[in-house]
Amino acid sequence: MRHARRRIVRRVTRLAAVGGLLVGSAMVTRAVASEPPDASTAPRTLARTASGAGADLVSRLGTDRTAGHWVDSDGRPVVAVTDEHTAEEVRRAGATAKRVRHSMSELRSATSTLRAAPRVSGTAWALDYRSNEVVVRGDRTVSGSDWSRLTGVAQGIGGFVRMERSEGAFTTRLNGAEPILSTAGRCSAGFNVTDGTRDFILTAGHCGPTGSVWFGDGRGDRQVGRTVAGSFPGDDFSLVEYANGKAGDGADLVAVGDGKGVRITGTGEPAVGQRVFRSGSTSGLRDGRVTALDATVNYPEGTVTGLIETDVCAEPGDSGGPMFSEGIALGVTSGGSGDCDKGGTTFFQPLPEAMESLGVRLVGSGRQDAAAGTSATAPPSAAAPGASAPATGVEGSTLLARLTDRRNVGPGLLIVAGSLVALVATRWIRAEADRKAYQRHYSATWG
Repeated sequence: MRHARRRIVRRVTRLAAVGGLLVGSAMVTRAVASEPPDASTAPRTLARTASGAGADLVSRLGTDRTAGHWVDSDGRPVVAVTDEHTAEEVRRAGATAKRVRHSMSELRSATSTLRAAPRVSGTAWALDYRSNEVVVRGDRTVSGSDWSRLTGVAQGIGGFVRMERSEGAFTTRLNGAEPILSTAGRCSAGFNVTDGTRDFILTAGHCGPTGSVWFGDGRGDRQVGRTVAGSFPGDDFSLVEYANGKAGDGADLVAVGDGKGVRITGTGEPAVGQRVFRSGSTSGLRDGRVTALDATVNYPEGTVTGLIETDVCAEPGDSGGPMFSEGIALGVTSGGSGDCDKGGTTFFQPLPEAMESLGVRLVGSGRQDAAAGTSATAPPSAAAPGASAPATGVEGSTLLARLTDRRNVGPGLLIVAGSLVALVATRWIRAEADRKAYQRHYSATWG
């Protein structure tokens, strides 16, 4: 009875091992035949298609008939329209139409009036498409008299300008994914870019003027590069040329912590309501939503226009860090108010505008003119490792993570190896059992 059980166990083990060989071989074949695994480890959203559809409608219908677009909670495109005829066109295109009183032309005219008024440090304004208003915010540093004067300007524009006070202070976030340091302070590298000959880090302009030297550690032992171009205030971007001219391995990854990275595949423009991610050396990986576009912020150092407003938190040291969504590079961290304990508002310099002005593209890519919220039709491109790993490149996932990633050949190889061990073990056990049985038979026969 005992021998019969052993034979059954050995037979089941052999069958399982053979099955494992077949399954493991199929997994290896499938992994090799498929595309290389994406390094993305951060969550992805499905807003790209919706935001692209909304942007196309707004572009086709014009700024006198529309007032922006956004993505609703169900991931559907919503377009603000000023008349019923336009609303019908939007519905026929498969999007949701929302009737509003003021067109995009009127909203932009209001921001032009605000921009022409005397500058008040600590204020910001942006277009809120969903409420069809221009929202003006003043932080705690704005005096009562300055706020009253700005309120008078807003009242002269009309009832679609909303005034709000903020508890925090609008500051540049100088001091991101991993730090780069100079005598001016600590910042985060944004994305790796190239002009075709040399590689650069694209980061925030307020991090340091042209000529600033950047290091990858606090001791100043490893020089990353030097700032060679930039714009601040007005815009908020700059280029740091690598000391050796090249970004190195992992140039198309954004570091998100724990040795992991997100692969960047193109550039684009966000949509209001879209979920986005930001990485920085101070507060790590954070996510939130785009709340407004074309924002203007009056920092103490100067005014910056055309920014992306979000409810993603940020803290000092996160400046210049990358903002992205679904593998698409969107912008670099400029500044804001609040922190990651209480929350706050963070503004980002749009990436396409900065790259066009500087004459660069993402490392390893060609054309980078993605439509709003969509990826560019270009090969995998380069984004700087979160914040400062650019000097040495980013370590990908660990060996164990690679082996256990079902999209790689690792899992299949592990199954194949385990099955082979099981087969060899069962054969050895059977041979050993046969040898002992023969010894017993020989002893019984010859005494």
